[in-house]
Amino acid sequence: MLLAALAILAGFALLIWSADRFVYGAAALARNLGVPPLVIGLTIVGMGTSAPELLVSALAAWDGNPGLGIGNAIGSNITNIGLVLGATALVAPLTVHSKLLKRELPLLLVAMLFGYWLLSDGRLARAEGAALLLGLALLVAWMVWSARRARTDDALAEELLDEQPTPTSTAAALGWFALGLLVLLGGARMLVWGAVHIAHTLGISDLVIGLTVVAIGTSLPELATSIVSARRGEPDIALGNVIGSNLFNVLGVLGLPGLIAPGPVPHAVLTRDYPLMLALTLLLFVFAYGRQPRRINRAEGGVLLGVFIGYECWLYWTA
Repeated sequence: MLLAALAILAGFALLIWSADRFVYGAAALARNLGVPPLVIGLTIVGMGTSAPELLVSALAAWDGNPGLGIGNAIGSNITNIGLVLGATALVAPLTVHSKLLKRELPLLLVAMLFGYWLLSDGRLARAEGAALLLGLALLVAWMVWSARRARTDDALAEELLDEQPTPTSTAAALGWFALGLLVLLGGARMLVWGAVHIAHTLGISDLVIGLTVVAIGTSLPELATSIVSARRGEPDIALGNVIGSNLFNVLGVLGLPGLIAPGPVPHAVLTRDYPLMLALTLLLFVFAYGRQPRRINRAEGGVLLGVFIGYECWLYWTA
């Protein structure tokens, strides 16, 4: 148990560090190859905070633990809205004014409903996993096309343009990219091994470990980024990080287990976890669009955080 817990902690630390280096190297390499900065910002940089979830989900499914990957995808979305946005709004109320965010939040609801429809038969087949990943590819293409049409109006796109890496040689970019990828894989491997070992030792399901320990740990980059953005007076970025990450999770992280290890979906996912994820997203929609000016205040942040804490307690007692 002690070794497994240390593996989880080390895996989290390696994932957080390596995701940053992986994104830095990939973005610098893309820029050196002539990829437009806006495309880099909305794809490579935008996917950066979801890289840990993607690797963990893929390795868990490859090792025969798809429940851990499914739990990671859904649990990360619940954590992002309940813990990340809830805690961020308590630090600094979030004013919503970006046109890009107004389009992305309804799109997130559509993506989640699409995912639930695919899972509603109790199985995640390979074709359904492929459909979710195709949806992710279409989403990225739409984001780039949309941002190019309205780049001067979208605060999120402008901020992503500011996140470009400092100039570096192609050799150095390749080095950071390769090192980041290798450490990402190593960190994800340690995390999956430790999580599965603890789950088996305690006699609880991989799904619950994915929904709790793994989901919270892989959401730490979003929590740090969102709180820093809110304190700097950039609430669009705090919201944008969460909405973008949740879109990647429901389409990419949830799709990978189906593509790699298709099989049955735990009944609790359809009756407890996925409905709560949808309910939190609808609650966020109501809070964000319920008044003028549109904002998520501290009281509403407290509601989101309270729902998250109640859900974690529910999982604890039922597990």
